[in-house]
Amino acid sequence: MALLGPADVRRLATELGVRPTKKWGQNFVVDANTVRRIVRTAALDPADVVLEVGPGLGSLTLGLLDAGLHVTAVEVDPALAHQLPQTVAAYAPDAVDRLDVVAADALAVDSLPGPAPTALVANLPYNVAVPVLLHALERWPSLRTALVMVQAEVADRIVAPPGSRTYGVPSVKVAWWASARRVGAVPRGVFWPVPNVDSALVAVHRREPPAVDVTRERVFAVVDAAFAQRRKSLRAALAGFAGSADNAERAVRVAGLDPLARGESLSVEDFSRLAAAIESVGS
Repeated sequence: MALLGPADVRRLATELGVRPTKKWGQNFVVDANTVRRIVRTAALDPADVVLEVGPGLGSLTLGLLDAGLHVTAVEVDPALAHQLPQTVAAYAPDAVDRLDVVAADALAVDSLPGPAPTALVANLPYNVAVPVLLHALERWPSLRTALVMVQAEVADRIVAPPGSRTYGVPSVKVAWWASARRVGAVPRGVFWPVPNVDSALVAVHRREPPAVDVTRERVFAVVDAAFAQRRKSLRAALAGFAGSADNAERAVRVAGLDPLARGESLSVEDFSRLAAAIESVGS
């Protein structure tokens, strides 16, 4: 199957009157070898159903279809969503029946046509990469794996372990759903327009969330509160959330943690126990 190169991408954009916008984080992949690398790294089986968010002009879509995969593409730009089936028909006519296109904001989508997705493979818009990944993991339990291309700095935050400089809210929330690791760097020159940052590939594998008697929403609220004041101890940072500094300290101790520790040192399991402890102390 012929994949899109720089001239193809620019021609399609010109024909559609599309100019990449920062609003939607549009940086289109123009390097076919990068597309092949992403598909190869995803290591999917033809039985997999791929959810692709932000397919743009179809560079990665064609690569996924070339691997024999079924692709459900969610595109927020109406013009691009309308064009994608036509591009596939022109470049890969035999693969048209393996493509579904949803013209919508991925953060607002709660249902998809066709079979349930088993893998997320996407060049995620930089400005919403983490929210999109979290929404997909929450909304579609059928997703077993994900391979996403994101800004290098965002990749570092997603995969960071407790205690590291880049560990924060994205690290903990992704860890609730899955394990994540960085699996490669992507130079900025493979995109059009060329961004002023480098990118990276992050591989995600779903796992069971921590086994605690407290809701995910409650755990995430504790995570948000703990990182809202990064330099403060848990006792101080959670005082408002727990009702008082004393309540926060009691809950931290019930969870088996140090009240003077900071949120940056806690694992997702620690936060889960802490959320349950706050509920028990407040009840």
